[in-house]
Amino acid sequence: MNNLADKRIIENANCKDNFCDSETVLQITNLEKKYVSDSENLTVLHDLNLTVKKGRKTVIVGESGSGKSTLLNIIGGIDRFESGSVIAGKWDVGNLNEKQISQYRSHFLGLIFQFHHLLKDFTALENVFMPALIAGVPKKTAIKQAEQLLYDVGVYDRKNHLPGQLSGGERQRVAVARSLINNPSLILADEPTGNLDPANAEKIGNLLFSMVEKYQKTLILVTHDLNLAKSGDEQLRIVEGKLQ
Repeated sequence: MNNLADKRIIENANCKDNFCDSETVLQITNLEKKYVSDSENLTVLHDLNLTVKKGRKTVIVGESGSGKSTLLNIIGGIDRFESGSVIAGKWDVGNLNEKQISQYRSHFLGLIFQFHHLLKDFTALENVFMPALIAGVPKKTAIKQAEQLLYDVGVYDRKNHLPGQLSGGERQRVAVARSLINNPSLILADEPTGNLDPANAEKIGNLLFSMVEKYQKTLILVTHDLNLAKSGDEQLRIVEGKLQ
């Protein structure tokens, strides 16, 4: 990144008068997101505000199409937005170029999706340590960290298996481990149990919260599962584009 880009990122990072609020991991202000086509102009998120403090586990629920996943995609730098601001740590997400977004996702975020998105031709261990290699971690260190995470999520004995040789629950355990490999500040989980049967959904939900607690991470979780939502420190609902 050039010096001007670095300066823009840091100056917008929850700072005032050269003081940064290190306890605020995410600050969203007056966010608006629209989908515009020839046939309609749909406002999905309107004047949405959210503050997430370090170590908090925030759960967001809402009806299908209410904008839950859109909100996570915006925080993750996947979707752009029309107005407002999204400040994640030192990152002014709305003003990042593609290279900076890649660095932001690699160093600040851990991502977990409804579908595991594991690379089918790589083992569980390789899927977990690969993001660390991409981030510049030496291979021996990355492998050691990945092995520890696979042990923690209960699939160490399956580390040399390909995703196609793992059960749905095991694949999602690997995905949880992968989300933690780069020591992110913020974990984003979009319906992480939505593709599992009830028994496995409960196990993976419990595992996710226990791992976030163990590694002292901040979590934003989107879910339809009201039982899973109860495990959060706070439960918010999206209604008419706003959080309540």
